[in-house]
Order: sequence, then C-alpha cells, then structure tokens
Amino acid sequence: IEHGADEIDMVMNIGALKEERYEDVYEDIKAVVEAANGKMVKVIIETALLDFEEKVAACVISREAGAHFVKTSTGYSKGGAKAEDVALMKFVVGNEMEVKASGGIHSFEDALEMFRAGATRIGASHSVEIVSG
Repeated sequence: IEHGADEIDMVMNIGALKEERYEDVYEDIKAVVEAANGKMVKVIIETALLDFEEKVAACVISREAGAHFVKTSTGYSKGGAKAEDVALMKFVVGNEMEVKASGGIHSFEDALEMFRAGATRIGASHSVEIVSG
C-alpha cells in the first residue's frame, strides 16, 4: 500500500477454517482489512478445497470481517472457478460484497458463465483467448 497498491489479495487460512477456528479466520482477515487502510481487500477462499458448509462459512466470515470481495481460487490449487460455487458465494454475500471468479477460465463461454452466476470480475491467464472469443 505504501508503494501504491490499490487492491490486496489474501488467501484465507484454510487450515483454520477446516478446523472450525472461525474466530482465528475472522481476526486474520480483519487484520488485513485494517492494514489495507480503506483499500480493496479480496479474500481467496480456494473453493476446490472446501465443502458446501465451509464455502458458506468462508463467505460469511469474509463479509463480517469487512473484505470487499471473495475470490474462488489462486489458480494454483487442484481446481478453479465453478459456476455453482460463484452462485453460492454471491448468494451468501449478496450485494454487500463482490465475487471474483478465478482459475480455470479459458474461454469467452467460461467467462460468460461466471458472470451469469454472479461474478463481477474474472481472473484469467487466458485473457486474449477470452476477449477474442
């Protein structure tokens, strides 16, 4: 932030979430939000590693901690964005937050599916192919 960053991405503490240490997860996200000093914070929840209840908990905690976005994936885990996960995330966070679909989006059709599911941003390494499609 001191060097000009306007947005901060953080990966949620997946281990703590899976161990149901929700207060630890909340405090971690809240600390980043506070350190960001008003700048946008996106919480990457790695949906491919979570079950339904964990995805819901991740979104609720991120919202309550004051983050601006929940994001599906770093793109380095075992799976990327799925439309059903994006839809669930959007349902949970409502209009209070935005959803970024990231990981595994390779085509215009993939991107469109994510937007239709509720994503407001796409993270993709295949941007040329997507906009060309």
